[in-house]
Amino acid sequence: MSELLTTISLIFIIAGPFLLIGNRFDLPTVPFLIIAGIIAGFVVDEALTIELARYGIALLVFMFGIRVDITNARPVLRDSEIAAFGQVLVVGGLGVGLGFLFGVPLAEAWYLGVAVAFSSTMVGTALLQTEIRQGLVRGRLAETIQFIQDLVAIVILLVLGAGTLAADPIATQLGYGVALLVVAFLLNRYLFDVVGRLAGDSDELMIIGIVSLLVLFVAAATLAGVSIVVGAFAAGLAIRYDPVEYPGLFNGLVSIRDFFLAIFFVTVGALVVLPFVELGVAASVEKLILVAGLVVLTAVVKPAVTTAILIANGYEARSSALTSLSSDQVSEFALIIAIEALILGLLRQSIFDAIILAAAVTMITSSLTQQYNERIYRAVSSRIPLGGTHAKIDELSSVPEPLSDHVIVVGYGRKGQLLVEACEDSDRQYVVIENDPARLDTVTSECDAYVFGDAIETYTWEKANVEEATLVVSTVNSTPLSDRLLSFGFDADLILHTDDAAEGWTFLERGALYVSVSEVLAGEELAQQLRELFDDGRPPEQLRNERMAELNAYAKAIEEREITSGSSAR
Repeated sequence: MSELLTTISLIFIIAGPFLLIGNRFDLPTVPFLIIAGIIAGFVVDEALTIELARYGIALLVFMFGIRVDITNARPVLRDSEIAAFGQVLVVGGLGVGLGFLFGVPLAEAWYLGVAVAFSSTMVGTALLQTEIRQGLVRGRLAETIQFIQDLVAIVILLVLGAGTLAADPIATQLGYGVALLVVAFLLNRYLFDVVGRLAGDSDELMIIGIVSLLVLFVAAATLAGVSIVVGAFAAGLAIRYDPVEYPGLFNGLVSIRDFFLAIFFVTVGALVVLPFVELGVAASVEKLILVAGLVVLTAVVKPAVTTAILIANGYEARSSALTSLSSDQVSEFALIIAIEALILGLLRQSIFDAIILAAAVTMITSSLTQQYNERIYRAVSSRIPLGGTHAKIDELSSVPEPLSDHVIVVGYGRKGQLLVEACEDSDRQYVVIENDPARLDTVTSECDAYVFGDAIETYTWEKANVEEATLVVSTVNSTPLSDRLLSFGFDADLILHTDDAAEGWTFLERGALYVSVSEVLAGEELAQQLRELFDDGRPPEQLRNERMAELNAYAKAIEEREITSGSSAR
């Protein structure tokens, strides 16, 4: 244990300067953590690194299990299943074929198939936090695809844990795995609230209780001879994801997740065996060619296959492409499967090293592709006709005809609901644009007219008949979305939402009628402004001028406060 703690300390000592550089220049941290790991690999024992990787992956899988909420993703579950199994069958098959080309026996080649087929849950969801938090359909799709693949990976781990292909040992392992998941479901459904009541208002007691639960599940998995990753995943499923009810608990768990996420990336780098440095020339060339093939299948072919599957299921090209770009890395489950196989003597060191290097490369490239996903999509779509249909939007939308002089409300959260109420009170026709699958049932039951689609896509606005609208109100705090709406040049007046007063002023200068600033204006006040426009005949230009004056006064107040604070500090 002391050696493991020493290894962790050494890892963070080495990673610290790299994180400072990344933070200083506002660069993705993943590449720097992996590079730090490569350096740490020269001084850290490989056996300790593998042990640390196993525990790190188990804790990350535990954290993802906590976030699983199939209810929110139910509208996209079927499409996600098709995409997930399509990746496994098509890309996984190509990975096995690549192994055959290099003379790898089938017993080892299928590990290459697993490496290229499965996508990283933690990397994908970490890079898509904004999309998932905003409830965008591509975030829900990516999260659900990765969850389904994780379930398949757990089955593989259970079969691998049997140590044989005989039916009885495999059935025993699967039985233990199912038992852990059933217990997790029962705890989540019936006992989690009891734990919350016993803890009272103490976040510390809740965190201790959750950690104790994790220890119990891991211990049970160990006693049953099941991988600790399966036990950790079941423990995560046992915890109900409710950050509104337990904000202190989930804020604390986020910090724990970030800690082990950093360890995970560093250990991936530490396990890398560098060609031409730690290997001879011939072995290095052969390894690099194999790794190049794995990277191409993972970072190019897999997104292409996923895009094609989603487009075939009725999604637009942009949503399909951006969803697929979140899958362009090797999964942590693929790594734990490779680690377990290496420990059991089922996988040669050279194949394991190739999988690790491919994982390191794709995790670095994935952080970059996610940062520049819009540019990549535009570059690809301008050269390759991606096609895409509007079938999914048409299927899930309802816009009555004729529709004119209406209000278009983007987002059906709390503010969107208040705006719809204001429209109904004023007998004003409206259309709601929503992109979150979790809100689909609410929108269909409460709204007279709605479009379920991406507000950045042109067809969504055609479907909402924006040419005949008098007002467009965005309740979504998203700079890219606001920029996109301003670029459309609607004839209708445009109201936007932001939490930055300076950005709000910029939007007004670019032509927005009004900008709702979170710190200044509540949803009820915005609804009241609409009532004044509709019922009292208030001139839109008057509303715009008053808002510019308010923001100007607000900016001056902020500036004066900063000057006063600075003088006090001196």
